[in-house]
Amino acid sequence: MIDLDQQLKNPVWYALKETHKKFAIEFDGVQFYDPEICTFGAFFEEEKTAKASSEYSKKCDKFFFVSEDQTPLIDNNKVRLEKKIDGCQMVLNTLTDVLITEQIVLLDETHLDEIYDLIWMVMPGFYQKRTFNMGKYFGVFKDGKLVSIAGQRMQTNLFIEVSAVVTHPNYTRKGLSKQLISHVTKDILKENKTPILHTNKGNLAISIYEKLGYKLTRDMNWWLYNKK
Repeated sequence: MIDLDQQLKNPVWYALKETHKKFAIEFDGVQFYDPEICTFGAFFEEEKTAKASSEYSKKCDKFFFVSEDQTPLIDNNKVRLEKKIDGCQMVLNTLTDVLITEQIVLLDETHLDEIYDLIWMVMPGFYQKRTFNMGKYFGVFKDGKLVSIAGQRMQTNLFIEVSAVVTHPNYTRKGLSKQLISHVTKDILKENKTPILHTNKGNLAISIYEKLGYKLTRDMNWWLYNKK
């Protein structure tokens, strides 16, 4: 069995080999999510990514390769690099206790449109409507409107990723995201798995995650490609 540290070096790969294998598409040993679920890909052998990415680009206009320290190769006649996002991975050390004052709701299929609209307003580019199927999503409502979300994305038998942490601009600085992250983290711990998350280097939210008990562990970079 692959241990946790090894899995966290290539989280997309191992998620697609374990908990999310039903969503996996493979081209020549390179793993991708079904693009209706998520547009992430992962690899071990760089020399295989050019052909594989060209094939995957037939299924979606944009996609990411996620890698700690490897650089994907591409066929420049088929796809082009839009940008490289310098990211980092954080892993829970010890969860800091947070007072929960909000009513936190487990979201379901009836909330799909609200989840999608809120995430794309605050953090466009990553979330597909069926990303919802990757894990649980929790939210806070105000005046009948979904205003804050935190969910679960990549996962294996050993870890679950906290993701889609967004709050409507009219409801920020009220501690909603902090409470939701704490709630999702506790939900992951109940499954005896390790909570992790990914974010951009320099993100101001890193200090919030650290106060909640997460620690920076490694780089995790996101290569965004467009189909030509």
